[in-house]
Amino acid sequence: MNKKKVITFLSLIVVTLSAIVGCSFFSPTTEQTNKPVASQESIQPTNSNQENAQLTVSAAVSLKDVLNELTPLYNQVKTNVSVRTNFANGGNIQQQVMNGAPVDVLIPGAAKQMDELQKRDLIITDTRRDLLSNRIVLIVPSDKGDVSDLKDLTKADFERIAIGDPRSVPAGQYAEQALKKLELLPDLQSKFVLGNNVRQVLQFVESGNAQAGFVFATDAKTSTKIKVVQVIDAKLHESIVYPIAVVRKSANQSIAKSYLDFLSTETAKTIFEKYGFSSL
Repeated sequence: MNKKKVITFLSLIVVTLSAIVGCSFFSPTTEQTNKPVASQESIQPTNSNQENAQLTVSAAVSLKDVLNELTPLYNQVKTNVSVRTNFANGGNIQQQVMNGAPVDVLIPGAAKQMDELQKRDLIITDTRRDLLSNRIVLIVPSDKGDVSDLKDLTKADFERIAIGDPRSVPAGQYAEQALKKLELLPDLQSKFVLGNNVRQVLQFVESGNAQAGFVFATDAKTSTKIKVVQVIDAKLHESIVYPIAVVRKSANQSIAKSYLDFLSTETAKTIFEKYGFSSL
């Protein structure tokens, strides 16, 4: 082989080796090519919270204080849920649901309103249960000392008696039933000052705008300006229950059910009892 051919041969070897080395630096290996790339979903925390949800609860006015204490405790369990509580009388709660208001959970102060909503298939029936019970009491201003019994209300110095409007306020309905059984309703009806809810009745008596009134025992417990004269015999009226249920049109049914479950825990029961309610 002459000198020219040798040089040409060696040049070809150098080019070939350079190509091989270049491939080893810039071409991915088989392992690298087949290695899966992490997707956006796979790198998210597996226990991340769902998008924040809002739960709307329509409840009897007499539940205001206790639910305001319980809501933060529920939020410790369900950190991604914002609870909005609307307090109203039982009749208004019924109308809210019947008119399609965005309510998830309802807790009226009587079975009557819940029964009507159930007849109309507006609640999820298998979520309904009786949550609490209460008592009706006769109250007077704390400085009034000339009354000890319902019959005393017939005296002339009792010109105004506060009572929740029986057409819509459960506490008023129970009080009216008791007075009717005792045959006192005809003598007292003209003295009635009607309240839109039980807390308004309490305010009438606190302010002296009424000389007596009928409220739930739990409402009476919130005030130092009145005193309880008599606890009304439970046999004189329908059983006082606070039913609870999930509204059928709720967009947050699973969360609503978790709220119901929370209100039946021992923690919730203890707080209900602190406010004077009896758990069922």
